Amino acid sequence: MPATPHRKTASSARKRKAPGERARGIERLVGIFAALHERRAPMSVRELVGATGAPRSSVYDLVTRLSKADWLEMDPNGKVFFGRAVHFYGLDYADHNDLIKRSRPVMRRLSAAFNETTQLCALDADKYTVLLNEHGAGPFVVSSEIGVKVPIPWTASGRLLLQGLTHTEVLGLIPKADFVLPNGTPIDPGDFLGEIDKARFKGYAMTEGLVDSFACCMAAPVTDERGRVVAALCFTVGRDATKTRRGALLKALTAAAHSLSH
Repeated sequence: MPATPHRKTASSARKRKAPGERARGIERLVGIFAALHERRAPMSVRELVGATGAPRSSVYDLVTRLSKADWLEMDPNGKVFFGRAVHFYGLDYADHNDLIKRSRPVMRRLSAAFNETTQLCALDADKYTVLLNEHGAGPFVVSSEIGVKVPIPWTASGRLLLQGLTHTEVLGLIPKADFVLPNGTPIDPGDFLGEIDKARFKGYAMTEGLVDSFACCMAAPVTDERGRVVAALCFTVGRDATKTRRGALLKALTAAAHSLSH
């Protein structure tokens, strides 16, 4: 009789471990997808093991299972990347997400009217990323593509997207290394906070020559029903744009962002 409760206790212990094991499996799956997204190119199992820190056997098992489900695909060199199922899921999300769905025609009209690149941007944890990108016919091409994470202080949009935070929260969110531009020039945190306040007052943000010395970026806020900034609509143009043209671009940009706001 004493053995019976012992067996129940052991069985309960195994059941208690199961959720943790499943959680680790999910974390490893997410880690694989995050590594592939960051690399934006096929990776070998060995590279995925190094990027995720997961055991090789676990990564190999996940790659095998996900490949069978078309979530991943393997090229002739044995490297894996996102599969066509992920492409279909992404299209489903884009068709379902209200903001993205409504933004596409608005951005196309802006780019067609002004021949400039239009972007829809948002926060991704402690970074900035592009959600949608509509290229114009102009000669200036932006370097930031969809899904690439960029330090927030490097962007005009960042000065809008942080407006719901206090100064202390802003400084707590942004890594110190992100206050240094690619060319080594530092951005003063105090000046950055002041630019956030100024953008809130003006209703738009504009930066020049930060990541690209020839670029001018202007952004207008897209807000939700509570007035919180959830995204930013942006133009990236050459710094040689005249004052008159900048005014016309800002007027169209802020009107378009307002039309997308709730």
